[in-house]
Amino acid sequence: MYQALYRKWRSRTFDQVVGQDHITQTLKRQVQTGRLSHAYLFTGTRGTGKTSCAKLLARAVNCEHPADGNPCNACPSCLGIESGAILDVLELDAASNNRVDDVRAILDEAVYTPASVKKRVYIVDEVHTLTGQAFNALLQILEEPPEHLMFILATTEVNKVPATIKSRCQQFSFKRIHAGDIAAHLLRVSGAEGIQLSQDGAELIARLADGGMRDALSLLDQCSGGGGTVDGERVMSALGLAGNLEAAALLEHAARGDTAAALARLDRLYANGKEMHALAGELSALTRDLLVRKTAPQAGAALMTGGFDNETLKKLSGRFEIPRLVQMLSLLQRTAADLARSSNRRTDMELCLVTLCDPALDGSPAGLSARVDRLERGGPVQTAPSAPPPQAAPAGPRRTDPGSGPEAPWEEPPLPDGPPAGPEPPWEEPPLPDEPPARDSAPWEDPPARDMARREEPPRRELTSPEPPQPEPEAPAPQNAPGWPGWPAFRAQLKGELPVSDYSFLSNSAMAEGRWDGGQLTLWVANDFLKDMLGKPSITQPMVKLIRRLTGTARQVEVRVGPAPAEEPSSVPGGGGDPLEALISRGGPNIIVE
Repeated sequence: MYQALYRKWRSRTFDQVVGQDHITQTLKRQVQTGRLSHAYLFTGTRGTGKTSCAKLLARAVNCEHPADGNPCNACPSCLGIESGAILDVLELDAASNNRVDDVRAILDEAVYTPASVKKRVYIVDEVHTLTGQAFNALLQILEEPPEHLMFILATTEVNKVPATIKSRCQQFSFKRIHAGDIAAHLLRVSGAEGIQLSQDGAELIARLADGGMRDALSLLDQCSGGGGTVDGERVMSALGLAGNLEAAALLEHAARGDTAAALARLDRLYANGKEMHALAGELSALTRDLLVRKTAPQAGAALMTGGFDNETLKKLSGRFEIPRLVQMLSLLQRTAADLARSSNRRTDMELCLVTLCDPALDGSPAGLSARVDRLERGGPVQTAPSAPPPQAAPAGPRRTDPGSGPEAPWEEPPLPDGPPAGPEPPWEEPPLPDEPPARDSAPWEDPPARDMARREEPPRRELTSPEPPQPEPEAPAPQNAPGWPGWPAFRAQLKGELPVSDYSFLSNSAMAEGRWDGGQLTLWVANDFLKDMLGKPSITQPMVKLIRRLTGTARQVEVRVGPAPAEEPSSVPGGGGDPLEALISRGGPNIIVE
């Protein structure tokens, strides 16, 4: 009769236990010296050797000829305990015998001395499932146990065991077995069983076992059922992990920002019966593997979940940076937790995918950190951004006021690339220090109204202040400038002038939109974060240079927060209309039409 590998290859000595040397060496010394405790508590995750060590300890303390603390497995005591013929060593499952009456029945028999062995041993598995009254009954005998009695308690949830029980036991914590140790043991077992197991197949099974040797042997038993070589591809196919390729494809769509393709693939998976919670788990596992691969390329190899091949991880690892992966993993973890109580899991998963494809939609701190990291990698980092230069007033024609004497020149403020053309008129004065600058006015205030308010103020003497440093003079503007082409065409010409990370904000109409009023370009953005990002000189200076080439003027670019007004065709230079009327409509200062 065929016997499962995890049962056939259960350890028969302490030396055969894999990955728990810190426990087996201590138990061997206690058996050799006879300094045994009356109660042991074995804790740890499933498949790490708790029950195997409990059975080994029960045989070792009753063995007639122990060898270096190990049972001989040949004497009548060892053979009787191993076969279950000796009833003085009893293994109980507390999950099905958790009542106080069950514990009291055990205690009634425990007072009798063993019939054929030295010690009566009770192995209680999953002891954390006992009720409170059952723990109290067990505590009575643990306080003053007979000399012939030994309890070995095993649990996977030590936090549920009362402190009064733990304080009366020697506690041994079983750790997860290293993937390398599991792979080496699988190769030994496969060699003895005649199974053709490749190195990559053993490593993949070891990672999938998640530190449990019993799980690893069960997976090997399952993958070797069809015969042939058990390699990585065979393991993926036998365990149904080919669906993980769909998760990798979804992350590929997220890397490209292709929301339509991601939603189409999700719709196909949903139609084929894919559970949304399982899909979120696969995406989380893949994102975690990518994050571990990024943060710990060498030491993190043993931390992989094992559900994805190296080629897939290598391809996707180059598409994401660490802050982006942290943002994605946080979003997937929140979505997976919310899906359990969601009324429409498909919609929640679609929202998650849309946010994965467009990080700008994620308003969490992790999403903001991912966007800032992308900006820093795409352009220079500004540690202390300088204040924007003062805005120049719109240019206008000279004015002749009848009856006021000789012609008074309407002088323009100096352009950024050259000194003023002549002496500055006395009425062109900067605002007093207690007056807010014009650019801080409310965006909904009408520009002509602000200009009218300035025209009604009495003239003041100009305050002398140090001249701001002038930028390097630019080449003269072309004589035959083609004119303002409109924001979409102007934005397209900026594509080669700006870094890709900066241009991605300008290319999104929901984030930034430009408007030209004939003398200045105003960039309307969605929020203050975009205002700080797009107001950097590294972005505005190339825009000023392009405006100079197109219109023959060199004006500063102003960045404001709010919705962009409709772009009027008459505001385009060369697009028709009277220049004087256009200037009046923009609120030109002190223009009188006779």
